[in-house]
Amino acid sequence: MSQFSKIGIISKPDDSAIASTVQSLYQYLHSQSLEICADPVSTTFLTSEPIKASSIDEIASNSELVIVVGGDGTILHAAHSLIQKEIPLLGINLGRLGFLADISPNEIEKQLGKILAGDYIEEKRLVLQASLIRDGKSIGSCCAINDVVVHAKQMVRMIELETRVNNNHVNTLRADGYIVATPTGSTAYALSGGGPILHPNTDTIVLVPICPHTLSNRPIVVDANSKVEILLPEGSRHTALASIDGQIDMDFMPNDTIMIEKGKQALRLIQPKDYDYFDVLREKLRWSTSPDNNHS
Repeated sequence: MSQFSKIGIISKPDDSAIASTVQSLYQYLHSQSLEICADPVSTTFLTSEPIKASSIDEIASNSELVIVVGGDGTILHAAHSLIQKEIPLLGINLGRLGFLADISPNEIEKQLGKILAGDYIEEKRLVLQASLIRDGKSIGSCCAINDVVVHAKQMVRMIELETRVNNNHVNTLRADGYIVATPTGSTAYALSGGGPILHPNTDTIVLVPICPHTLSNRPIVVDANSKVEILLPEGSRHTALASIDGQIDMDFMPNDTIMIEKGKQALRLIQPKDYDYFDVLREKLRWSTSPDNNHS
Protein backbone atom coordinates (compact mmCIF):
# COMPACT_ATOMS: atom_id res chain seq x y z
CA MET A 1 0.00 0.00 0.00
CA SER A 2 1.29 3.46 -0.93
CA GLN A 3 2.40 5.85 1.79
CA PHE A 4 0.47 8.54 -0.15
CA SER A 5 -2.81 7.64 -1.84
CA LYS A 6 -3.93 11.11 -2.99
CA ILE A 7 -1.50 13.01 -5.19
CA GLY A 8 -1.68 16.54 -6.55
CA ILE A 9 0.28 17.77 -9.58
CA ILE A 10 1.29 21.40 -10.11
CA SER A 11 3.35 22.39 -13.15
CA LYS A 12 5.42 25.31 -14.33
CA PRO A 13 3.31 27.63 -16.51
CA ASP A 14 4.19 28.75 -20.04
CA ASP A 15 6.67 25.96 -20.71
CA SER A 16 5.65 23.36 -23.27
CA ALA A 17 8.96 21.55 -22.72
CA ILE A 18 7.54 19.94 -19.59
CA ALA A 19 4.74 18.14 -21.48
CA SER A 20 6.41 14.74 -21.72
CA THR A 21 7.43 14.85 -18.04
CA VAL A 22 3.89 15.67 -16.89
CA GLN A 23 2.50 12.88 -19.07
CA SER A 24 5.01 10.33 -17.77
CA LEU A 25 4.32 11.38 -14.19
CA TYR A 26 0.55 11.07 -14.59
CA GLN A 27 0.79 7.70 -16.32
CA TYR A 28 3.02 6.31 -13.59
CA LEU A 29 0.77 7.55 -10.78
CA HIS A 30 -2.30 6.23 -12.61
CA SER A 31 -0.62 2.81 -12.98
CA GLN A 32 -0.29 2.75 -9.18
CA SER A 33 -4.06 3.21 -8.76
CA LEU A 34 -3.65 6.52 -6.93
CA GLU A 35 -6.15 9.35 -6.76
CA ILE A 36 -4.79 12.23 -8.82
CA CYS A 37 -5.74 15.88 -9.13
CA ALA A 38 -3.89 18.38 -11.30
CA ASP A 39 -3.80 22.11 -11.83
CA PRO A 40 -4.96 23.73 -15.12
CA VAL A 41 -1.39 23.95 -16.44
CA SER A 42 -0.83 20.22 -15.97
CA THR A 43 -4.14 19.22 -17.56
CA THR A 44 -3.28 21.09 -20.78
CA PHE A 45 -0.71 18.32 -21.30
CA LEU A 46 -3.15 15.56 -20.33
CA THR A 47 -5.96 16.13 -22.83
CA SER A 48 -6.17 12.42 -23.69
CA GLU A 49 -6.43 11.43 -20.02
CA PRO A 50 -9.62 11.21 -17.89
CA ILE A 51 -8.77 14.09 -15.56
CA LYS A 52 -10.26 17.55 -15.04
CA ALA A 53 -8.39 20.64 -13.90
CA SER A 54 -8.48 21.39 -10.17
CA SER A 55 -8.00 24.73 -8.48
CA ILE A 56 -5.19 25.19 -5.98
CA ASP A 57 -7.75 25.06 -3.15
CA GLU A 58 -9.12 21.76 -4.47
CA ILE A 59 -5.61 20.35 -4.73
CA ALA A 60 -4.89 21.46 -1.16
CA SER A 61 -8.08 19.80 0.11
CA ASN A 62 -7.64 16.54 -1.78
CA SER A 63 -3.91 15.78 -1.68
CA GLU A 64 -1.63 14.03 0.78
CA LEU A 65 1.40 14.89 -1.36
CA VAL A 66 1.83 17.51 -4.08
CA ILE A 67 4.37 16.89 -6.84
CA VAL A 68 5.67 20.06 -8.47
CA VAL A 69 7.03 19.86 -12.02
CA GLY A 70 9.42 22.74 -12.65
CA GLY A 71 12.23 24.57 -10.91
CA ASP A 72 12.59 26.14 -7.51
CA GLY A 73 10.46 29.13 -8.56
CA THR A 74 7.52 26.84 -9.29
CA ILE A 75 7.94 25.16 -5.89
CA LEU A 76 8.02 28.54 -4.15
CA HIS A 77 4.84 29.60 -5.93
CA ALA A 78 3.08 26.36 -5.01
CA ALA A 79 4.33 26.49 -1.43
CA HIS A 80 2.85 29.96 -0.87
CA SER A 81 -0.58 28.51 -1.65
CA LEU A 82 -0.17 25.23 0.23
CA ILE A 83 1.99 25.92 3.26
CA GLN A 84 -0.91 26.77 5.57
CA LYS A 85 -2.29 23.28 4.87
CA GLU A 86 1.08 21.74 5.78
CA ILE A 87 1.00 19.50 2.70
CA PRO A 88 4.39 17.99 1.80
CA LEU A 89 5.90 18.90 -1.56
CA LEU A 90 8.09 16.86 -3.89
CA GLY A 91 9.92 18.56 -6.75
CA ILE A 92 10.79 17.25 -10.20
CA ASN A 93 13.56 19.54 -11.37
CA LEU A 94 13.24 21.08 -14.81
CA GLY A 95 14.79 24.40 -13.80
CA ARG A 96 18.32 25.60 -14.25
CA LEU A 97 19.56 25.43 -10.65
CA GLY A 98 17.22 23.39 -8.50
CA PHE A 99 18.09 23.37 -4.80
CA LEU A 100 14.53 22.40 -3.78
CA ALA A 101 13.51 20.16 -6.67
CA ASP A 102 15.85 17.18 -6.57
CA ILE A 103 14.35 14.46 -8.82
CA SER A 104 15.25 14.51 -12.51
CA PRO A 105 12.60 13.52 -15.12
CA ASN A 106 14.43 10.32 -16.06
CA GLU A 107 14.27 9.11 -12.45
CA ILE A 108 10.52 9.52 -11.94
CA GLU A 109 9.57 5.84 -11.75
CA LYS A 110 12.65 4.77 -9.79
CA GLN A 111 12.47 7.50 -7.14
CA LEU A 112 8.69 7.78 -6.91
CA GLY A 113 8.39 4.04 -6.42
CA LYS A 114 10.58 4.27 -3.33
CA ILE A 115 8.91 7.41 -2.01
CA LEU A 116 5.39 6.03 -2.42
CA ALA A 117 6.54 2.95 -0.51
CA GLY A 118 7.61 5.15 2.40
CA ASP A 119 11.33 5.15 1.65
CA TYR A 120 12.08 8.88 1.80
CA ILE A 121 13.36 11.77 3.91
CA GLU A 122 11.08 14.58 5.06
CA GLU A 123 12.69 17.94 5.65
CA LYS A 124 10.97 20.73 7.57
CA ARG A 125 12.40 24.00 6.31
CA LEU A 126 12.23 27.26 8.24
CA VAL A 127 9.69 29.78 6.94
CA LEU A 128 9.57 33.48 7.85
CA GLN A 129 6.52 35.63 8.46
CA ALA A 130 6.86 39.20 7.17
CA SER A 131 4.46 41.93 8.29
CA LEU A 132 4.34 45.50 6.99
CA ILE A 133 3.66 47.94 9.83
CA ARG A 134 2.28 51.41 9.06
CA ASP A 135 1.17 53.88 11.74
CA GLY A 136 1.47 51.12 14.33
CA LYS A 137 -0.83 48.70 12.46
CA SER A 138 -0.11 45.65 10.30
CA ILE A 139 -1.41 46.35 6.78
CA GLY A 140 -0.09 43.21 5.11
CA SER A 141 1.50 39.92 6.02
CA CYS A 142 2.76 36.85 4.18
CA CYS A 143 5.21 34.00 4.53
CA ALA A 144 8.70 33.98 3.03
CA ILE A 145 10.36 30.69 2.16
CA ASN A 146 13.53 32.11 0.63
CA ASP A 147 13.84 35.74 1.59
CA VAL A 148 12.48 39.20 2.21
CA VAL A 149 14.26 41.82 0.10
CA VAL A 150 13.90 45.55 0.68
CA HIS A 151 15.09 47.77 -2.18
CA ALA A 152 14.43 51.18 -3.76
CA LYS A 153 11.20 51.31 -5.75
CA GLN A 154 11.83 53.83 -8.50
CA MET A 155 15.25 52.86 -9.84
CA VAL A 156 18.61 51.46 -8.89
CA ARG A 157 19.76 53.84 -6.15
CA MET A 158 20.88 53.76 -2.56
CA ILE A 159 18.35 53.94 0.24
CA GLU A 160 18.82 54.38 3.96
CA LEU A 161 17.47 51.67 6.23
CA GLU A 162 17.52 51.20 9.99
CA THR A 163 17.77 47.65 11.31
CA ARG A 164 16.83 46.28 14.73
CA VAL A 165 17.09 42.76 16.09
CA ASN A 166 15.06 41.99 19.21
CA ASN A 167 14.54 45.75 19.69
CA ASN A 168 18.31 46.33 19.66
CA HIS A 169 19.64 48.78 17.07
CA VAL A 170 22.01 46.97 14.67
CA ASN A 171 22.88 49.65 12.12
CA THR A 172 21.72 52.47 9.90
CA LEU A 173 22.59 51.22 6.45
CA ARG A 174 23.06 53.05 3.17
CA ALA A 175 22.89 50.45 0.44
CA ASP A 176 20.94 49.26 -2.59
CA GLY A 177 18.85 47.21 -0.21
CA TYR A 178 18.74 44.48 2.40
CA ILE A 179 18.10 40.73 2.20
CA VAL A 180 16.74 38.75 5.14
CA ALA A 181 17.01 35.08 4.21
CA THR A 182 16.21 31.65 5.59
CA PRO A 183 18.70 28.79 5.29
CA THR A 184 16.75 27.72 2.19
CA GLY A 185 17.15 31.22 0.75
CA SER A 186 20.84 31.42 1.63
CA THR A 187 21.67 29.76 -1.71
CA ALA A 188 19.54 32.26 -3.65
CA TYR A 189 19.85 36.06 -3.84
CA ALA A 190 21.64 36.20 -0.48
CA LEU A 191 24.46 34.05 -1.87
CA SER A 192 24.90 36.42 -4.81
CA GLY A 193 25.09 39.27 -2.29
CA GLY A 194 28.04 37.65 -0.53
CA GLY A 195 26.10 35.92 2.24
CA PRO A 196 27.07 32.57 3.76
CA ILE A 197 25.45 29.25 2.96
CA LEU A 198 23.35 28.11 5.91
CA HIS A 199 22.63 24.40 6.20
CA PRO A 200 18.85 23.89 6.01
CA ASN A 201 18.84 22.11 9.37
CA THR A 202 20.07 25.22 11.18
CA ASP A 203 17.53 27.43 12.95
CA THR A 204 19.04 30.69 11.74
CA ILE A 205 18.40 33.80 9.65
CA VAL A 206 20.98 35.78 7.68
CA LEU A 207 20.86 39.54 7.07
CA VAL A 208 22.75 40.51 3.90
CA PRO A 209 23.25 44.14 2.78
CA ILE A 210 23.08 44.69 -0.99
CA CYS A 211 26.06 46.74 -2.23
CA PRO A 212 26.50 48.74 0.99
CA HIS A 213 28.13 52.17 0.81
CA THR A 214 30.31 51.29 3.79
CA LEU A 215 32.20 48.10 2.96
CA SER A 216 32.49 47.15 6.64
CA ASN A 217 28.75 46.39 6.62
CA ARG A 218 28.82 42.59 6.40
CA PRO A 219 26.22 39.81 6.55
CA ILE A 220 25.02 38.88 10.04
CA VAL A 221 23.59 35.52 11.12
CA VAL A 222 21.05 35.56 13.96
CA ASP A 223 18.90 33.02 15.74
CA ALA A 224 15.67 32.24 13.89
CA ASN A 225 13.64 33.11 16.99
CA SER A 226 14.83 36.71 16.68
CA LYS A 227 12.51 39.55 15.69
CA VAL A 228 14.07 41.49 12.81
CA GLU A 229 12.76 44.97 11.98
CA ILE A 230 13.76 47.09 9.00
CA LEU A 231 12.62 50.71 9.07
CA LEU A 232 12.54 53.22 6.21
CA PRO A 233 13.25 56.50 8.05
CA GLU A 234 10.50 59.12 8.14
CA GLY A 235 12.55 61.71 6.28
CA SER A 236 13.51 59.38 3.43
CA ARG A 237 13.24 60.93 -0.03
CA HIS A 238 12.52 57.58 -1.64
CA THR A 239 9.89 54.89 -1.33
CA ALA A 240 10.87 51.23 -1.41
CA LEU A 241 9.52 47.76 -2.05
CA ALA A 242 9.55 44.74 0.22
CA SER A 243 9.74 41.75 -2.11
CA ILE A 244 8.79 38.33 -0.73
CA ASP A 245 10.48 35.43 -2.50
CA GLY A 246 10.60 37.58 -5.64
CA GLN A 247 6.88 36.91 -6.12
CA ILE A 248 4.94 39.22 -3.79
CA ASP A 249 5.66 42.95 -3.49
CA MET A 250 4.56 45.32 -0.73
CA ASP A 251 4.97 49.10 -0.99
CA PHE A 252 7.35 50.31 1.69
CA MET A 253 6.77 53.98 2.57
CA PRO A 254 8.80 56.38 4.77
CA ASN A 255 8.26 55.53 8.46
CA ASP A 256 7.06 52.01 7.59
CA THR A 257 8.58 48.99 9.29
CA ILE A 258 8.84 45.48 7.92
CA MET A 259 8.80 43.04 10.84
CA ILE A 260 10.23 39.58 10.15
CA GLU A 261 9.78 36.64 12.51
CA LYS A 262 9.86 32.86 12.43
CA GLY A 263 6.66 31.53 10.90
CA LYS A 264 4.33 29.09 12.61
CA GLN A 265 4.38 26.61 9.72
CA ALA A 266 7.39 24.91 8.17
CA LEU A 267 7.88 23.97 4.53
CA ARG A 268 7.60 20.19 4.29
CA LEU A 269 9.86 18.83 1.56
CA ILE A 270 10.00 15.18 0.55
CA GLN A 271 13.40 14.01 -0.66
CA PRO A 272 14.75 10.63 -1.85
CA LYS A 273 16.31 8.54 0.92
CA ASP A 274 19.78 9.02 -0.59
CA TYR A 275 19.42 12.83 -0.63
CA ASP A 276 22.58 14.61 0.58
CA TYR A 277 22.61 18.41 0.84
CA PHE A 278 26.37 18.56 0.28
CA ASP A 279 26.00 16.51 -2.90
CA VAL A 280 23.51 19.13 -4.08
CA LEU A 281 25.92 21.96 -3.31
CA ARG A 282 28.77 20.23 -5.11
CA GLU A 283 26.64 19.63 -8.18
CA LYS A 284 24.79 22.95 -8.38
CA LEU A 285 27.74 25.16 -7.46
CA ARG A 286 30.22 23.04 -9.42
CA TRP A 287 32.44 22.44 -6.43
CA SER A 288 33.30 18.99 -7.79
CA THR A 289 34.84 20.36 -10.98
CA SER A 290 38.54 19.50 -11.03
CA PRO A 291 41.14 21.98 -12.25
CA ASP A 292 42.44 21.36 -15.74
CA ASN A 293 45.80 19.75 -15.16
CA ASN A 294 46.85 20.53 -18.73
CA HIS A 295 47.23 24.20 -17.90
CA SER A 296 50.07 25.52 -15.80
